[in-house]
Amino acid sequence: MYTVKQLSDMAGVSVRTLHYYDEIDLLHPAKIGANGYRYYDDHALLRLQQILFYREVGIELEQIKAILDSADFDLVDALRTHHSILQDKISRLQSLVGTVDSTIMHLVGEVEMSDKNLFEGFTKEKQEHYTRLARLQYGPETVNKSIQLWNSYGPVKQEAIREEGGEIYTELGRAIDAGLEPQSAEVQAILERWHDHLRYFYEPSLDILRGLGEGYRSTPDFVAFFSQIHTELPEFIAAAITTYVDDLETAEIERLLAADKRQSAIS
Repeated sequence: MYTVKQLSDMAGVSVRTLHYYDEIDLLHPAKIGANGYRYYDDHALLRLQQILFYREVGIELEQIKAILDSADFDLVDALRTHHSILQDKISRLQSLVGTVDSTIMHLVGEVEMSDKNLFEGFTKEKQEHYTRLARLQYGPETVNKSIQLWNSYGPVKQEAIREEGGEIYTELGRAIDAGLEPQSAEVQAILERWHDHLRYFYEPSLDILRGLGEGYRSTPDFVAFFSQIHTELPEFIAAAITTYVDDLETAEIERLLAADKRQSAIS
């Protein structure tokens, strides 16, 4: 048996998400203890695995529930299908060494940010490399829209956006020196500005934001970049982003729950 916290840690989903899955009859615990704690068995673990697989390919929760609850659902067949889909995805991702943010950063010229020439290591060849990878991964339409958006600003606004980005990352470095924790209100306020800053290039989903946090501490280009600002910044910003996205996810789940309750009241 696994507690909800243990299952959350294993699966990489929030405790609040697991509670929400229980409330919408998608994933129930095997039992609830006298202390009110939820306990999950291996069957629940496998069902959660299926939920996450289907979410990965963009299927809505209601559809996932219908699939998993159907009489002809076969777990082994489902796993074989997931395996094939994931293998295709792996093939597409093998050469993708950056995140969405790194791609946009290279494409739109944020490499020219004036603050201490922090981006001087990003060459023209590397920018072209990221452009090709981005178009393969996200499609030319998505990438072209981001480029068009950036080009629509004009030189003065572009420079202001670059300066703003530099200030945000530099402020995070100062926050470390000030002894602030990634979860602190002050740091989370900086993260909110960071989120808004990304919207100059594209509208990031929660999954993209979470992926950026992981990329910032694992992608060599960005580890090198953030380390120039502060040696602890790659891990610090990743931890701050995790908290920021968890809070956004919790707020979204609470909004969905409230909407469900309103709909139930109307019905």
